[in-house]
Amino acid sequence: MKKLWMAALCAVSLSHASTLPAPTTWKLATGYRAESFHTQNILQFARDVEQATAGQLLIQVHPNNMLAKLNDISQAVQQGKVEAGETIMSSLVKDIAIAGADSVPFVVNSYKDAQRLWKLQRPGIEKRFTERGLKLLYAVPWPPQGLHSSKPVRGLADFKGTQMRTYNQTTLRIAEMLGAKPVDVAMVDVGQALTEGRMDNMITSALTGLENKVWGSIRYYYEINAWFPKNVVFVSRKAFEALGPEVRSTVLKAATDAEVRGWLASQALAMSATEELRRNGIRIERIPADLEQEIKRMGEKFAREWVRSVGNEANNIFVPYYLVQ
Repeated sequence: MKKLWMAALCAVSLSHASTLPAPTTWKLATGYRAESFHTQNILQFARDVEQATAGQLLIQVHPNNMLAKLNDISQAVQQGKVEAGETIMSSLVKDIAIAGADSVPFVVNSYKDAQRLWKLQRPGIEKRFTERGLKLLYAVPWPPQGLHSSKPVRGLADFKGTQMRTYNQTTLRIAEMLGAKPVDVAMVDVGQALTEGRMDNMITSALTGLENKVWGSIRYYYEINAWFPKNVVFVSRKAFEALGPEVRSTVLKAATDAEVRGWLASQALAMSATEELRRNGIRIERIPADLEQEIKRMGEKFAREWVRSVGNEANNIFVPYYLVQ
């Protein structure tokens, strides 16, 4: 009798197990190293989803361009080669012009400003993603871009004739507007260029300065918060809509948590990197008020030019942004 009862119990258990849905697996591609705070945030997002769905959805994170190169990741998701991905927003500008809003220099002054700009930018990004079969999950900024300089900066005249590192069209124009000589230097060559005296200043984050150990040649760092470039995490809309309603809600909740957590991590990293520069002998200073006003006017000029080049969608971002300042 006992054997019959145990057999029946096993049969019921097997029958119940067979009704459980098989777990869904997403591959998420990112171009950044596993150690990057962005990647660490994604890994926590994946763990949160797995735990909250009791293993119904597993997100496998593949960093360091393993599945696709950074600039190709959005296309890989659209083509169904991977289910989800992360890329820097500026890599999308060719196809989605409003993705460039957070790269317009000298517009935001703080993380609070950057969050306000993102809230205005997000609806347009969501719309464009939907048109491309993508679903936006969340976005997190890198630490803001500051000014590294070998000499003190007190006014616009201090840039005249200096050699400023440039790496794209925006930084090239900034150098020209400041009266500096543009010097095209890849990030991996920054240390050597400084040692050889081929550059005097550059706009990049405190974190990048720290990673490249710029102290010695660079003696000043100014927290001008030139812009806050963001990374965006997204998924194939087809893959997302294939999930059950409860799992979809869980993914969106985890994405909201990841965005909040990521912004806090970025801000903490910006502060710690700046302090580490200070500990290595770099003076952390504010630019004078009159120079700050000059830079702000440059930002307004960049913003007007960007709005003219993008059109009405850009107005939907910058008109309300400037109205509440």
